[in-house]
Amino acid sequence: MDTSSQRTAPMRLNVPSPLVELASDRIARQHLRLYLKRDDLIHPDLPGNKWRKLKYNLRAAREEGHSTLLTFGGAYSNHIRATAAAGRLFGFATIGVIRGERHLPLNDSLAFAAAQGMRLVYLDRSTYRRKSEPDVIIELHRRFGDFYLLPEGGSNAAAVRGCAELPTEIDQAFDVICCACGTGGTLAGIAAGLRPRQRALGFSALKGGQFLRHEVERLQSETYGTTKGDWAIAYDFHFGGFARRTAVLDEFISEFTDGHGITLDRVYVAKMMYGIFTLAERGEFDKGTRIIAVITG
Repeated sequence: MDTSSQRTAPMRLNVPSPLVELASDRIARQHLRLYLKRDDLIHPDLPGNKWRKLKYNLRAAREEGHSTLLTFGGAYSNHIRATAAAGRLFGFATIGVIRGERHLPLNDSLAFAAAQGMRLVYLDRSTYRRKSEPDVIIELHRRFGDFYLLPEGGSNAAAVRGCAELPTEIDQAFDVICCACGTGGTLAGIAAGLRPRQRALGFSALKGGQFLRHEVERLQSETYGTTKGDWAIAYDFHFGGFARRTAVLDEFISEFTDGHGITLDRVYVAKMMYGIFTLAERGEFDKGTRIIAVITG
């Protein structure tokens, strides 16, 4: 979907996103090359995989005649933020169904979403766990009428197709492409877009993220009817769980900022980058391997 198909607001997207080589002695000593795919620079309010996941969902919502988007997320969800921004930019009303109880004042993420015009509603945690079940969806339709439903994290077949376009933008030859994993949609798409002899490596941001393998397989099967690509997931770089942090991670982020002028997102990207450096120094990549790291935000 290019911006000409959406007349409600002018929008400039930095697509293809830039690809830059990272000058790092730690990487060079292992006889590797590391490139950053700067998806965080696509748009200030729709960075990285958020735009790629929303792109074809927004088109489907428009084509199906919906004027409202409804989605789910936690209180600090980047997906909630991005959906709210997309609604404002492309002329959709938005409803964010938030896990847990309302707390005032709103945190920065929810305050941003509300400022974009999103209506925030709350589900108790027990009901939220059943958010995909028919009775919960029926009740949401009863309360809010017609809407286009986006899953938590935005990962569905339309999102996978959007993420599958990422490898095709890369002119630089590469062997491995890495991304952070929260719901599996980005990895599912990237892996599907690979060329022969390329592989994808996801880094789980979640403790106990082994379920992500099933999710990637499910999303690919839902999108393409089969699984696609050479891919794997690293599960050991979650630093205690989703949105958790340690002094080691904080020090890595600080050193990366000082050395490269890029501040890494703590929830996803920093864990992936730490994992890449660690695996490189363990000798997990063959000498001469060319690695792409997707910076999603």
